[in-house]
Amino acid sequence: MKKRDPKLYRPNAGLALFSAAGHVFVGRRINGRGAFQWQMPQGGIDEGEETTEAALRELEEEVGVPAKLVDILEETEDWIYYDFPPDLRRRMHGPYLGQRQKWFAFRFKGSDSDVRLDRHTPEFDAWRWAPLEETPSLIVPFKRPVYQEVAERFAKWTEPVPVR
Repeated sequence: MKKRDPKLYRPNAGLALFSAAGHVFVGRRINGRGAFQWQMPQGGIDEGEETTEAALRELEEEVGVPAKLVDILEETEDWIYYDFPPDLRRRMHGPYLGQRQKWFAFRFKGSDSDVRLDRHTPEFDAWRWAPLEETPSLIVPFKRPVYQEVAERFAKWTEPVPVR
């Protein structure tokens, strides 16, 4: 495995929001072009912010789902890294080579009407529930290894659970 300097990778939280049926939330990027515009929510971890705080904040900002409507199932112990492709790095002009992510598995306790993409500045223009194992084929290719890793690690959460 490639050794990476964490300071060169932006800290980020990735969110796998599981329905009672065992599928995950995927959103379609606003203004996305081409194929592979569906992804699970993710967002930066602010300086001094705990990873769980960041994940719950991003869940509210991107999906409109408050913390009270989820149970935290798991947080990855290690960081999962990906590099930005060269063309994207040139456009970003930032100091980072890519992102390092802590991934969270959440169980959604609400109903579909509780998903509100418009609660903050929208990042997605549509959403759906998808089988976790399908997510690597939906994401932009440079993030695909991360999604394959997440699909393997979180496969245990895909079993349907009784609705309370």
